[in-house]
Amino acid sequence: MTSGYEYSFHIDAFTPATIPMARLAEYMADLAALFSEPASVHFARLEEGSTVLVQRIEVAAFPRVHARLQAIQRGEATADAVRAFASLDRRLAQDNAIALLRGENNTEAIRFPGRERPKPLHYGSFRQHGSLDGILVRIGGKDESVHATLKDGDQTWRCELTRAMTKEMRGHLYEKPLRVYGEGRWRRDPQGKWTLEQFRISQFEVLDDTPWPETIARLRAIEGAPPEPRSEG
Repeated sequence: MTSGYEYSFHIDAFTPATIPMARLAEYMADLAALFSEPASVHFARLEEGSTVLVQRIEVAAFPRVHARLQAIQRGEATADAVRAFASLDRRLAQDNAIALLRGENNTEAIRFPGRERPKPLHYGSFRQHGSLDGILVRIGGKDESVHATLKDGDQTWRCELTRAMTKEMRGHLYEKPLRVYGEGRWRRDPQGKWTLEQFRISQFEVLDDTPWPETIARLRAIEGAPPEPRSEG
């Protein structure tokens, strides 16, 4: 028998006969990332008793693997170790499973909460007054509610406005950037990202897109403006 230390990964949602081969391969890849010693960690066998993946760690690599797993358990792991743990735990949650990584003498090394981890919070929509900036690239509609599309770099804002305001804004199509004011409805996802669901424009203003050097030159041309500073030579 080849010398080394063994870790076993116990998944409660499958048996060796029911776990899909592709899913088993994904768990094995995540475990390899968790141990982070690709040349020294070997798949040993698949055991009965739910699904138990057994890995053999070569003697020389064991202290590094053991220290890495202890750091994960203490919450002091490196970023790549945290990603490997999170990937395994996310996969377990998707499979409605929990898992336990055990070391020598069946001692518990790491527990993976999987399906038991706290569910992310979902937030409802929030209404808030605010403003949006962008170039007007589209405006129109067939009923009393008209839609205007503003483009701000890679971001696109689709807004509502009255037909009366359409007449004021239409002349700024593809012209200088606008700042529109109104009430928006925002939604926050579990990851903290905010998405604009609706924005109704109540007023707008045209922004000055003049390049900064040109703006400075105009200011200096005004009578009484301070002269351009010169370096002492």
